[in-house]
Order: sequence, then C-alpha cells, then structure tokens
Amino acid sequence: MAEEFGALVERGIRAAHAMDFPTAERAYLAALAQRPDNAPVISALGLVLLAQGRYREGFLLYEARKAFDRDPINQSGMPEWQGDDLAGRSLLVWREQGLGDEIQMARYVPQIRGAGEVILVCSPPLERLFSGLGVRVFPLTDGAAVPRADLHVRNLSLPALFETTLETIPPAPYLTAPADAKTGGVGFVWRGNPDHPNDAGRSLPSPEVLAPLQEVAELVDLQTPRGDFLDTAARIQALDLVITVDTAMAHLAGALGVPCWVMLPAWRTDWRWMTGRTDSPWYPSLKLYRQPKPGDWESVVAAMKPDLAAR
Repeated sequence: MAEEFGALVERGIRAAHAMDFPTAERAYLAALAQRPDNAPVISALGLVLLAQGRYREGFLLYEARKAFDRDPINQSGMPEWQGDDLAGRSLLVWREQGLGDEIQMARYVPQIRGAGEVILVCSPPLERLFSGLGVRVFPLTDGAAVPRADLHVRNLSLPALFETTLETIPPAPYLTAPADAKTGGVGFVWRGNPDHPNDAGRSLPSPEVLAPLQEVAELVDLQTPRGDFLDTAARIQALDLVITVDTAMAHLAGALGVPCWVMLPAWRTDWRWMTGRTDSPWYPSLKLYRQPKPGDWESVVAAMKPDLAAR
C-alpha cells in the first residue's frame, strides 16, 4: 500500500530539517507522484535541491512559492518579468524575505540590462547601502505606495532568470561603503532576529559561549545596531574579522569582501550554506564552522579558537 501524501510530506520535512537531503528529495518526489501540482511541496523540493548545490533545477522549482504565498506584490497588477528583453521598459525589483536575502540577491541588480529604469525596493535600513548599485532605490516603509513600473520581479526569482549555477554566481564583493579608521579586533554577533522560525537553533544561548575566544583575540560586540547597514558596513571594515551566527551580518560581510566566520547549526541549516563545506560559493571571504550535532556550540568555538590564535 502506497504511503499517504501527508506522511510523505512530513517525512520530507523531517529529513530536510536534519539535513538528510537525499531522503527528503525521495519523500517529496513520492508525494508529488500523487499530487504533481502541489506548489508547497514543489517549492520545498526546490530548497532541498538548492541545499545540494543543484541550482538550475532548484531555483526553477522554488518559483512555485509564488502560487501560495501572500506577498503584497501579487496584488500590484504589474506583469512579472520573465527574463525577456526589457527594451527600455521599467522594472521594479521587489524585496522578498529577510535582510540577508536582500543583500545576497542585490548582486543580480547590476546584471539587469536594457531596462529604461530599475527600481530596487528594499527594507529601509538597506537604502543607503544599496545606493551604490547604480539604480533607483526605494525604501519600503509601512503604508508607502509601491512605485509603478512596466514589470516587476522578486529578488529571489533573479537566480532562476539568470540560470544560476554554482559556477555562474555573480561574484562578491559587490557592495561598497566608506570605511572607518582601522581599529582591528574581532567583531561578533551572537543572535539573530527572534522572529526567525529557527532562531532558537541558529542563535547562541548567550554571548558567554564565545568567552574562550577572548583568550586569543580582542572581541568587539556588534550585536547592538548603530545606525543603518551602511554605518555597520563602515564599522566591520575597520575590524580584522567578523564572527557571527547565520544572520544578515554574514551576508553584509560577504557582500563587502570582509573576512567573516559563520557559525552554523546542525539542524535546519539554511539552503545557501549547503552541506559539508567550509567555504561559500556566494561569498569567498566567508569561512563556515558547523555544529557536529544540534546545540553543540562549544565544539564550534573550540574549532575556531586555534584558527583565531593563528591569525
């Protein structure tokens, strides 16, 4: 007797969270054999393929998210750009998901050719940082009217439109910021947005977890924001290194080319960090340190300490 659709989906979710992506893929494919048009499962399968580095397939499947999400761009009435010749038409690039996603996908904006105007919609803290991309930047505040354009595209749809593979990711660094005077030291961020669905897993329980690193380096607390992301960019460029959990700070450092070590959880690791790698194809200046098991940040810090001392 065939396994029920709901059981297959649940098995896929559990396997994906545990980073057993081959098992998750098999479960989702079996579920789709029963319901081929189920957009949430198609989208989930896309994320599983992305985590395995299969970007051409994964990003195309991830487009299925647009069939069931409640993004307000769906009600804009603007046609969606399908990658065809823009021929002088205006294009609105819509922000999607978190600040880190916005920073990661900003690399594609300079790749857009032929538009009469490109309007990049972003979160307000990113407005000044994105001003160097050579397009009109529109910070979307509560209640603000979205600018009109001939076409729109979501920022996370750009990798599919540009047929991105591991080898063709637009390179970093691609953002710039005025640098503060060099101060040295190692900046750290120990927790992310508490509203993130896996924040309890990706954030440290306390900054004290990093205490062993103070024996070999001067640590500078970057947790409390001072100004917007351009101000933060100036701060981190004055440091020798940034150490952070999986937050927008990792993307900011990578987009600027700042050396950064990222501490990754063993459960529900984000797709963009893949598996088994200590480097990132998205950001050459990043080094990845992974938990050997969920909750074991002490092993991560123990692995970083001799590397930090060697610097």
